[in-house]
Amino acid sequence: MKKQGVLTREDILEMLKLRPPLIAAAVNLEEQLQPNGIDLTVREISSFSSRGNLTESNESRELSRTSPIIFDAHGGADLMPGAYLVTFNEVVSLPADVMALGRPRSSLNRCGVSMHSAVWDAGYSGRSQSMLVVYNPHGFRLHRNARVMQLVFFHTTRQVREGYSGKYQNENIKAVIKENPSK
Repeated sequence: MKKQGVLTREDILEMLKLRPPLIAAAVNLEEQLQPNGIDLTVREISSFSSRGNLTESNESRELSRTSPIIFDAHGGADLMPGAYLVTFNEVVSLPADVMALGRPRSSLNRCGVSMHSAVWDAGYSGRSQSMLVVYNPHGFRLHRNARVMQLVFFHTTRQVREGYSGKYQNENIKAVIKENPSK
């Protein structure tokens, strides 16, 4: 019988042996692995610098432009209230029978900050991005490599016939090839 439900730490460890592995480029795998998922860490932060546009078809889609926020000498950045785009360190490669949902770490919520993410479809591969929103009127300080979101993986009832093949497939992974020349 096919396994269904949420992947455990042990399931994730087994799936790290796959080619490609479920997760690559983790900052500190031992700290990031949780009983039911893995914490994703901050690689880059950007602010939104233009409006976006969505219509009934993807041909007319215009994503908002972004401007990078530079980490200071201590590896942190002071963020005022507002929305930001976070690029994660980790590269996720979902097999045809696994999908994922991202949830903010509870420490963020206790600081008046949240993460917003979409569904990660079976077959997706890439270094993803999510929106971080600072609701705290006093702002928030965020450091490079901070754990901000837990990715929870689910076995689907069956393999998808065609996995994710949209615009974001293989996003932001050119740097991984440079980091890991053997791949």
